[in-house]
Formats: sequence, C-alpha cells, structure tokens
Amino acid sequence: MDKFVEMQTFVQVVDAGSFVGAAEPLDMSKAAVSRYVADLEARLGVRLLNRTTRKLSLTEEGELFYVRCKELLNGVDAAESEITSRSGEAIGLLRINVPVSFGILHLSDVWPAFKARHPKVTFDVTLSDRVVDIVEEGFDLAVRITKLRSSSLVSRRLATTRMVACASAQYLARHGTPEHPRELATHNIIAYSHWALQDEWEFDGPEGKMSVRTSPCIRTNNGDTCRAAALAHEGIILQPTFLVGRDLQEGTLVELFPHYSATELGIHAVYGSRKHIAPKVRLLIDFLAERFAKRRWPE
Repeated sequence: MDKFVEMQTFVQVVDAGSFVGAAEPLDMSKAAVSRYVADLEARLGVRLLNRTTRKLSLTEEGELFYVRCKELLNGVDAAESEITSRSGEAIGLLRINVPVSFGILHLSDVWPAFKARHPKVTFDVTLSDRVVDIVEEGFDLAVRITKLRSSSLVSRRLATTRMVACASAQYLARHGTPEHPRELATHNIIAYSHWALQDEWEFDGPEGKMSVRTSPCIRTNNGDTCRAAALAHEGIILQPTFLVGRDLQEGTLVELFPHYSATELGIHAVYGSRKHIAPKVRLLIDFLAERFAKRRWPE
C-alpha cells in the first residue's frame, strides 16, 4: 500500500509543480509529501526530481516513471468507476457550471428536484457565462448554449432556442421600426458581450445568409441586463427565446424582421468523457433530458 501512496504522491507533486502544491489535495503536510517522494527515490535507487529553490523538474528516469505511474493510477480510477457504475446510484459531489440567465430561469429548480430523487448527491453549482475548461477546472458537467464545434468533450442536446431581434413598442414608436436587418446600423443597439460574433449579427432571409455590423450604445455580459434595457425602451437586442419568449408572447417586446431568421442555438449538457461516466453524471444528464423534453418557454 505504501508503494501506491508513494506513486500517488509523486504524480501529484509533478502535476502541482511543487511539494506545497501537492500537499493540500493529498491532505498531507509538506514534510509528509517530501518524505514519500524521498522514500520512493531511495527504494528505486534513482533520482526522479531535480530540486532547486525555484522549481522542480523531472529527470529522465522521472519522466519515464511518471508516465507509468499515471497509467497505473488512471487504470485504478477506471476500474473503480466501472464497478461503481454497476450500482446505478448517484452518490457524491456534482460540480456543475451553467450560464447565468438560463441557470436562474430554467435550472434553479432542477438541482433540488434531482436531489429529492437522489438524496446521496451534493451540488456545487457555478453560474457563469464564461466558457470554462471543464476538465482543467474540475467540473463534472456544464450546460452550454451555443453551436457546438468539434472538441474532445462529449455532449447531449437538451433543447434548442431561437435568437430574436426585438425591442419595445415605445422604442419603435420613437425611432421607427426597421424593416431590414441592414437598418440596424442607424438604431440603438444593446449588445451581449459574450456573443461569439461580437458586434456582427447574422440573419437568414430571402437574399440568403447575411451578416450585419452593429454599433452598440450599451454593452453588457449579462442577458438579463440586455432584456431590462430593452424593456426600458433603450434599444434593440438580440437575445434567445428562453429569455425573451414570454415578453414576445405578452407584447412587451416586439419581434423584428419576420422574414429573416437569426441563429438557432443548441442547449447542451457537456461532459468530459463517454468512457466510465460516473452514475451521478449519467443520471443527471438523463434527468435534464427528461425535464427539457417538453419546451419550458414560448418560442
């Protein structure tokens, strides 16, 4: 067993880049971490790490041993995941990342509902519109609203949402109603700063696909703030129906360009790997798919 702890400690030191950095995730003191690595080197009869006052580096033997240790430890993790997955029970902490507006409007009731069904899970839910690195930042799952590009991540589509250019009737009465997307250049634009195309708004209409450059008078990284400004008659927004669908239905916002469609985005559950997916993650994805099988906002 000490051999396993020595290898685990050595790998953590290399990954963290220091003995101090390895101590916390291992729940050890720095002295204990140093001792395990020193004992490992003594047992093998080789130096694995070059130590200086500024940094650590692997020796040639250390590089070879690190690769082998990593393979072994990953194999142990995979074996445990495979056995655990057979129980089909959701147990443990779920670290989730979701977009701010969507998370508040359409996911805030999901977590307690899932926990009621699976009481052995706990949640750590982060709301952020920043695209996180799921693997690097240690998330089990992220919900992303985008046109997914190819990546090493695995995803499952939960729903779709339509992007809509819209404004209040009062704004349009004061400034006129644009009949063509090109007319956006002369209007007050309230822009979402995380929009992938920045100030370019894309439409598909009778002339085919087109891109229109806008000049925002308000820019914000939050969709609710865009919506609030539009409801305050400040300008035109391009926002998803999950956020403004009810406003369009009730007439507090008016959809523009009925003959031109804007982008449709997928709402995806994104996770690290299809192989050895933990039961808690698989069950949560199934739960989300079940919840969004029926649309929860007006289109």
